[in-house]
Amino acid sequence: MNNPNLGRMLRYYRKANSFSVQQVVNKMKNEYEISLSPKTIYGWENGQNQPSADNLLVLCKMYKINNILDSLGYEGSPEQAPLILSPEEREIIIKYRSRKYFNSAIRKLLDIEE
Repeated sequence: MNNPNLGRMLRYYRKANSFSVQQVVNKMKNEYEISLSPKTIYGWENGQNQPSADNLLVLCKMYKINNILDSLGYEGSPEQAPLILSPEEREIIIKYRSRKYFNSAIRKLLDIEE
């Protein structure tokens, strides 16, 4: 697989999951028995080389990537960035949904047309 979006996608998901490169290296070694150097991760993210299929599957599991093809732009809109919610964002959405009375005010505040 040679996809120019792969490195960008891997960096995006690593950061979205709040992992440092060293944390990824440690997690891969401790949980998956895969020894890598930080330089290898940086090489993948900068597009200098690409992970093996096995390493890519492990990264997808670690980064919670459910649809790799969609993330790489093969399905759906390539301009549409993957949406990963932080715990705080998830809580905001849950509270928004539970307080129907305030939804129109919140939509107006955020300049979202109804």
